[in-house]
Amino acid sequence: QVQLVESGGGLVQAGGSLRLSCVASGNIFSINTMGWYRQAPGKQRELVASIATGGSTNYADSVKGRFTISRDNAKNTVYLQMNSLKPEDAAVYYCNVHLTNYEVYWGRGTQVTVSS
Repeated sequence: QVQLVESGGGLVQAGGSLRLSCVASGNIFSINTMGWYRQAPGKQRELVASIATGGSTNYADSVKGRFTISRDNAKNTVYLQMNSLKPEDAAVYYCNVHLTNYEVYWGRGTQVTVSS
């Protein structure tokens, strides 16, 4: 199993920045892809960004050019740098990992609030 702990959420004004972090523990040697999802009230959870073990990344169109995902394998940590935040970015952000055996784990989420 893998445990995920997110941090870095909070309240920011539109146009501001936040950096989310997610530390993984447990069966970390089986981690393949790491990523971030978000869920706003009344909406489905959606992929924000993901990063594979080799470093290839994938972003939702709505965040391209504003958000950057990165990972530090030595620290078992994935980051999401969020710049130029918009009110529509407000959501609970969830860390997600896919293991090599196709198991999927989720963090508990961290709230991001963007004031206009």
